[in-house]
Amino acid sequence: MIISRTPLRVSLAGGGTDLPGYCDLRDGMVLSTAIDKYVHVIIQERFDDQIHINYAKRKEVVSRVEDIRHDLVREAAIVARLDNGFEVTTLADVPSEGSGLGSSSSLTVGLLNAFHAYHGVQTDAETLARQACDIEITRCKKPIGRQDQYIAAYGGVRFLTFRSDGDVEVEPVAASAETLRRLESGLLLYFTGKTRRADAVLARQSRRTGTNLGSLDRIRDLARALRAELEAGDADAAGRRLHQGWAVKKGLAKGISDREIDALYRKALKAGALGGKLTGAGGGGFLALYAPEHRRSAVRAALKGRRELPIALEPDGSKIIFNIKRRIWK
Repeated sequence: MIISRTPLRVSLAGGGTDLPGYCDLRDGMVLSTAIDKYVHVIIQERFDDQIHINYAKRKEVVSRVEDIRHDLVREAAIVARLDNGFEVTTLADVPSEGSGLGSSSSLTVGLLNAFHAYHGVQTDAETLARQACDIEITRCKKPIGRQDQYIAAYGGVRFLTFRSDGDVEVEPVAASAETLRRLESGLLLYFTGKTRRADAVLARQSRRTGTNLGSLDRIRDLARALRAELEAGDADAAGRRLHQGWAVKKGLAKGISDREIDALYRKALKAGALGGKLTGAGGGGFLALYAPEHRRSAVRAALKGRRELPIALEPDGSKIIFNIKRRIWK
């Protein structure tokens, strides 16, 4: 039995500049952090030659890898060259679709990590991220970017640069431990009560890339500015940059926000939050806020009745947390 654990993420600045429509023209930049909420993938050998896939409230039983209906499981199994005679179970700490926390990419990275380990292969973060991008973007043709796969594979608080030649540069944000502690304490996540598939929002945003180039440039520059501010010890800059980025992002495409979410955000700002955004592409999921220490109680009181998701920053990327391989059938 192999178990992989892969973190989810909160993108703090630059989201959207990792989409191909933008970073094929100019370098995209994203500042993102892994959090201590995870996707777990369990794979174990079966006595028979069947393949069992367990996820959410569904179960598949097939005889060949190519017949698996779950596209991410199927393609990861093909990439890792799995044969029949195994069972896979996936578990997530938050709703697996529509959370805006990068769960699909974390799942893909976690599947690859577990499947390679099942073959006895230890896989580095760069390989996991690249293979996950290939599966989601090329094989499954999802209209998404590459930030989620990279932060899931590498973990930590990272500055990601997406080069126009296809390369991705992954750098740690060199902030002090105290600054990261204050950043962690100031981040508050609230569930909006809505989930959505990111594909439609991202597809609309991608089609408008030419029109939105100036706005995307500003979003990219916010990531660069926030990196410098965090490295200079200014954790509260996260709130200011989140607010600036959210104001720009709402103009990129329809469906990124709605009246109810805007009202919730205004309530948080009035209570003392410095800024925030919807995680992921928008339209639902979690509202990520940043509040300075002396205003956190007021923000929490203002949003009483909304479910908060307590989080901490996660320094590690996808890892194998359990590995016992024994043959049960020849």
